Amino acid sequence: MPSLDGATEWLNSAPLGPIELRGRPVLVNFWTLTCINWLRQEPYVRAWSQAYRNDGLIVVGVHTPEFSFEHDVDQVRQAITARGIDYPVVVDNDYAVWRAFGNHYWPALYFVDADGAIRDQHFGEGRYERSERVIQRLLDVEREPVAVEGRGVEADADWDHLRTPETYLGYSRSEHFASPQGVVFDEAGAYALPEHLPLNHWAIAGQWTIGSEQVVLHQPGGSIAFRFHARDAHLVLSPGTREVIPFRVRLDGEAPGRSHGADVDDAGHGLLRDGRLYQLVRQHDGVRERTLEITFDEPGAEAYVFTFG
Repeated sequence: MPSLDGATEWLNSAPLGPIELRGRPVLVNFWTLTCINWLRQEPYVRAWSQAYRNDGLIVVGVHTPEFSFEHDVDQVRQAITARGIDYPVVVDNDYAVWRAFGNHYWPALYFVDADGAIRDQHFGEGRYERSERVIQRLLDVEREPVAVEGRGVEADADWDHLRTPETYLGYSRSEHFASPQGVVFDEAGAYALPEHLPLNHWAIAGQWTIGSEQVVLHQPGGSIAFRFHARDAHLVLSPGTREVIPFRVRLDGEAPGRSHGADVDDAGHGLLRDGRLYQLVRQHDGVRERTLEITFDEPGAEAYVFTFG
């Protein structure tokens, strides 16, 4: 197991080094607070930490940020509180621990034995029962797997009906942009929604700057539209320098009703307060192709990536 010395800060714990970890199996979990795949995995990691703590397991979360605003340690603390994480978390703002492990993914699990050797690893969601059996072998225990049920944004995806991929909005990784105007990078431009939005395409309306990792709104009333096919639709947002930005969501031009997500009411209203992933839609009456439009009442909103489940 590589050293954790590159951590810029430790949360929920004093720093843990070779002396503190010696003789203890360790589960290392790389995450970033806006990642939907980590959010859906986290209930399992949390449950394993609690179920096997008295057997000797140490879980260490490593928060390595994907987006610029995720370097804010207060945002990481808020995510820890929101998710009920009580195990040690390494703040890895300089990617030192990430590089030490040679890691490339969020989330990533590394299973370390009591002698400090990495015995298994897994990237992404899934494989939960097998991962728990690995933990049990490291601890030399055998029991039934813990029961886990993710709720809200932590619920498992509806994989059978998921037809829309993760879609980044910043130009460094953007795909399927459908606003009819020519794109201008890194400076303000006026955009409009097309008459027809194809499946898995997105567009913006209003005064926006398309940056490398996000789009930024400059005037009230700007909107983003996305044609998708999935049970859930999420958008990573930040208020930038603003404290609160009201927004409203429409599905096929109407209030979402029962199909509203955890961060929106049935009339479609929500508040952008913190940089994080916002659940805008959860369909309950069957999954079908829909058009989501989110409109911001104030300027300053930053939008990074759509994810679905």
